[in-house]
Amino acid sequence: MSTPNPGRLDPTGRVIMLSGANRGIGAAIAERLHQDGYLLSLGARAPESMAEQAGENCLCHAFDAFDPESPQAWVDATFAKFGRIDGLINNAGISEAFGFGSGDEAKLDRMLEVNLKAPYRLIRAALPHLKAAGSGRIVNVTSLSGIRYKMGSAGYAMSKFAANGLSSAARAQFWGDGIRVTAVAPGPVNTDIITDLGPLSREDITTPETVADVVAMVLALPNNASVATVPINCLFDALP
Repeated sequence: MSTPNPGRLDPTGRVIMLSGANRGIGAAIAERLHQDGYLLSLGARAPESMAEQAGENCLCHAFDAFDPESPQAWVDATFAKFGRIDGLINNAGISEAFGFGSGDEAKLDRMLEVNLKAPYRLIRAALPHLKAAGSGRIVNVTSLSGIRYKMGSAGYAMSKFAANGLSSAARAQFWGDGIRVTAVAPGPVNTDIITDLGPLSREDITTPETVADVVAMVLALPNNASVATVPINCLFDALP
């Protein structure tokens, strides 16, 4: 557990919801926040895969990004267990091959559903509790592909540009409520989702644990030191 620091929010007693918590970046974030002393509500399509983490300080609950009713059910269960919600991390996401030459719009629809609409629904569902907290936090794990397009699925980039737009809109609209919103936008991350590394080796690319460290830092910043977007990359990138 971390030592209290007057320049940072004390995690003790703070409740954080995290989607896509059962693998990759989400699992690393869950582990880091557990070490820091947060109370956790972990959402995944298969919550039984996280059963060993469940307990007094951790709720493992079903969350299906394709189901419009799932966000409210998860938020309600979280509040019922802990009596408060201080932060929301929208981490769940998908990528499918989609471009202009052979665009299957069903793929684009799925990416928009998971990468944009599900985070939007979760924010809406959790919003009353985040406002009540006075120092609510929303972290959207987006992508560098949502800041500039370089390669890969055009549809994925489109959905992540939209997710960054969601972050920007929420940041502006809820600032006066003490809610701080940050987009954490990593480039390639060493997870099982990455199959084509190009000239890089797995040792060259960003680890999930590093992304988790950045998320933990953002969550702990006080209201007077908010960061809008944190790009993370293992390569030089002339961002716009």
